[in-house]
Amino acid sequence: MTDTNHDNKGALAPKLYQRTFDVLAADIESGVFADGARLTETGVAERFGVSRAPARQALLALERSGLVRKNGAKGYEVRAPDIVRSGRDPVGSEDSRIHFLPSWEILYPDIEIEIVSRTSLANWRINEAVLARHYGVSRTVARDVIARLQQRGVVQKDDKGRWYAPALTAKRVDELYELRWVLEPLALEKAFAALPADVLPRLKTNIEAAIASPEDVDGRMLDTLEQDLHVELLGYCDNGSLMRAIRLPQALLVAHHFLYRWTEEMFVTEPFLPEHLDVIDSLIAGEVTRAQGFLVHHLKVSRERAIHRIEAVAKIIAPADISYLERLDD
Repeated sequence: MTDTNHDNKGALAPKLYQRTFDVLAADIESGVFADGARLTETGVAERFGVSRAPARQALLALERSGLVRKNGAKGYEVRAPDIVRSGRDPVGSEDSRIHFLPSWEILYPDIEIEIVSRTSLANWRINEAVLARHYGVSRTVARDVIARLQQRGVVQKDDKGRWYAPALTAKRVDELYELRWVLEPLALEKAFAALPADVLPRLKTNIEAAIASPEDVDGRMLDTLEQDLHVELLGYCDNGSLMRAIRLPQALLVAHHFLYRWTEEMFVTEPFLPEHLDVIDSLIAGEVTRAQGFLVHHLKVSRERAIHRIEAVAKIIAPADISYLERLDD
């Protein structure tokens, strides 16, 4: 089996430039820039936290698309299309307050999947400086990515203060699920009182549709249904400290982004669907204690299924080396 995502730096750099181009093009077309506003390589690089190379590529692509024109040594001038503005006032070239997607957010999905896809095999040390060079971004952007990975429970620090992604061993999976079935039922109780009226019927409809048409259920849909219950619904809990505690064991949900894609055919009908439905139906009936019991049962039986998925994936993937990750074999 080939690499799970991209397998070299050359395949990754164009994606960064492409996403930089996409954001700039969208802003030009929606009227964020005034006609004639100036863009420079340095300005784009600084705003996105990238090196000049992807900034230059993005500007050249904008020029080929007719959205900017070269203006000698002054860089590029925006050629704003004659469209209806979105209600925002166009901004000037020198003092623009442009809404850019932060560079770390552009990179984050790729980096998360690169790391999570490998944790079924081993522990991995993350080199922040090499990560920055690998993607052609600043150390600040690399730190922002790692901070988000830490918040999501994907990485942590070892005894020497170095970042690493712990392997999804059976022991770690057991520990994370045990935390989940202790913490999530409390969050469920606190979220229930704050749920908008449309949430439970919508979640019930989604689950019933998936149960009725298993042939239409793919890994992406399974991941969405997991997010519906464990992220969206629990997110109505207003205890911030509790929700921060829940994020660590929910690193398993991050792993499922990857695992479901590779194990779609493991079960004829995904077994967690009726378990989720039991929780939702109990909440609709106002039986919160019963819903909590079903949630605990769901998490306890899901533990073994998660281990089976991880073991299955570990047998079929062979990820390529990636510069900023070092495998830590026991």
